Amino acid sequence: MELFREILSIDSTSGSERKMGEWLAAHLKAPFVNTYEVGDGTLNVLLRWSESPRVVFCSHMDTVPPYIPPTFLEDRVLGRGSCDAKGQVYAMYRACQRLAAAGHRDFALLVLSGEETGSWGAKAFSKTDFRAPLLVVGEPTDNRMVSASKGTKRFDLTFIGRPFHSGYPEHGVSAVELFIDLMEALRGAGFPEDPELGATTWNVGHLVSDNPQNILSPELSCRLYFRTTFASDAAVTAWMRAQASDSLRVEEIGGDVPARYFTLPGFPTAPVAFGSDAPHLTGFAQKIICGPGSITVAHRDDECLLREDFEQAINNYVRIYESYH
Repeated sequence: MELFREILSIDSTSGSERKMGEWLAAHLKAPFVNTYEVGDGTLNVLLRWSESPRVVFCSHMDTVPPYIPPTFLEDRVLGRGSCDAKGQVYAMYRACQRLAAAGHRDFALLVLSGEETGSWGAKAFSKTDFRAPLLVVGEPTDNRMVSASKGTKRFDLTFIGRPFHSGYPEHGVSAVELFIDLMEALRGAGFPEDPELGATTWNVGHLVSDNPQNILSPELSCRLYFRTTFASDAAVTAWMRAQASDSLRVEEIGGDVPARYFTLPGFPTAPVAFGSDAPHLTGFAQKIICGPGSITVAHRDDECLLREDFEQAINNYVRIYESYH
């Protein structure tokens, strides 16, 4: 697994993955190797074993911060990207090598940038004229095929307060209190439970209120990120739009809708709550999401990939090709 060690040893934290893309294009072998500029300084890499592949394996090279170098143990590999998603890239490449050795040719491997920060590589690649019947997206799914996935909705919020001496809060309005009020209202919003995807969830990020402790906050900004279901997707957008006022600016940044995915007989399946590049990759008649590793360790300092899961993933990718072909 020396090649896997080299891939994990390159820091490809989102935004700085160009070096990773250049390295992959130079070191992974295929009859046709192409790179595509994403537009933000990063690259997408496409390896093809024929000019017109029927099956395209795909995953992403960028990782969430911070970079954590790899550690190889007897039963697992640790380090940033081992599970999400360099392990998928390496397993897919190994599957491609096995297929090529068996005489197959009509497949490809697409490695994208920017998945963790908005699927920028996927969106850029979808502007090309590339088309294929089947896309297989690698994500940490415990080697199960994804039957359905939640959607995402992102809103940038700005709360506008009225600063005043914190000893006399009755004369001002704290933007922090406005934020707390919205959080309380959100907990009681009552978005419907989905029989397939479950509850709607949300998370707050990029929270900033840079005021001294003795002055009511004049402004608070944050990002609100929803995981939506078939039952709640439209309701979330409508609810957020209704919250806009003179004291709250609501900017809709985008996202994607919940979706169902293609599955094959003989593979275990399950719904997932995380997003992927799949909704943003057009030009494919059918899409499968499947890969080694557990989402429960992705984005964690103890991120890891079990060696047995990795070997199963290689076999799965070969089986997917053979079943579809």
